[in-house]
Amino acid sequence: MITIDHIESIIIDVPTVRGHVLSMTTMMTQSVVLLRVRFSDGSEGWGEGASIGGLSYGPESVESIKLAVDSYIAPVLLGRDADRIAAASGLMARAVKGNHAARAAVETALWDGLARRLGTSVAQLFGGCIHERLPVAWTLASGNSETDIAEAEQMLSERRHRDFKLKIGKRKVKDDLAHVAAIARAVGDRGTIRVDVNQAWSLTEARYGVKGLQEIGCVLVEQPVPRERLHGLRALSQGYEIAIMADEVLQGPADAMRVAAERAADVFAVKVCQSGGLMPAAEVIAIARAAGIGLYGGTMLESGLGTAAAVQLFATVPELAWGTELFGPLLLTEEILAQPLEYRDFSVAVPTAPGIGVAPDPDKVKFYRRDRSDTLRAVGAP
Repeated sequence: MITIDHIESIIIDVPTVRGHVLSMTTMMTQSVVLLRVRFSDGSEGWGEGASIGGLSYGPESVESIKLAVDSYIAPVLLGRDADRIAAASGLMARAVKGNHAARAAVETALWDGLARRLGTSVAQLFGGCIHERLPVAWTLASGNSETDIAEAEQMLSERRHRDFKLKIGKRKVKDDLAHVAAIARAVGDRGTIRVDVNQAWSLTEARYGVKGLQEIGCVLVEQPVPRERLHGLRALSQGYEIAIMADEVLQGPADAMRVAAERAADVFAVKVCQSGGLMPAAEVIAIARAAGIGLYGGTMLESGLGTAAAVQLFATVPELAWGTELFGPLLLTEEILAQPLEYRDFSVAVPTAPGIGVAPDPDKVKFYRRDRSDTLRAVGAP
């Protein structure tokens, strides 16, 4: 029996290429937890836990993820059978309530390790790849219309992205509508425009905003009202032709079932960290498919490591009607992978190496890890 021998969690902080303006915060750095599991046969697996903007976005931060892993999850998993991932997931669920990103980081590392030992990809363990490449949207979130238009033009000319999601909700609704309209006019029929409100609107504001967005030609509105206002999400989904997407409300399969039963959304943004792992995310996908709800591969702005894991899962989904937004590594000033993911022709390639298909660059991890001396980082010492 191959057992779980060691679990190590590492917080890294990597600057973003520009300010990432959301309704609740502005990000200049993305922090994630890299998770390495070592097994008794000498093999290892990697996972990642991420949060967008820390506790201003949701119930977890990188600090809480690391604490949950080190103090609660690792003690119950050490010495356990490394190949019995379902059993390990059950132990995690009993040891910690919630903490989906922490559990996802460990669960992903277990899948990565198992696939590496078998000499196959994680996608193969979830039924095998259907797609070799996945479409990838880009988020325009500078907060300035002219800057966002210039950025969209660059992405189109480089054939990197043609679907654009705008972060709105920080300003008055009418000002946000003017911002979206300006970008929609500039992009024209060369791409699509969708928005993410990150729960910032009341139902009254959302009715006004969604109507305006529909008239502008926006194709999708993501989580316009707070996650606990399911009746509001349902009213918007049934009251307008534009697609309404559930995001923050989806904290795993039970929430997905509740949203589907209420017919409260047209699309699910499925996120590995937010769902609690690859298997729970696959269950969310199955619920959506059974209910006739569209699918979108969401991101928690993971580094290349967590993004690769998500790519492995979404490559097994027969139809992703709304594509993905797996652009996390491109928002960072530095790539932390030894071999970066391949982005071109408006899409990302599915890695073909065993496991999740990628591995971190040890020197980059050493440089960006939070517990490294700030003085050493400043002078660039090895």
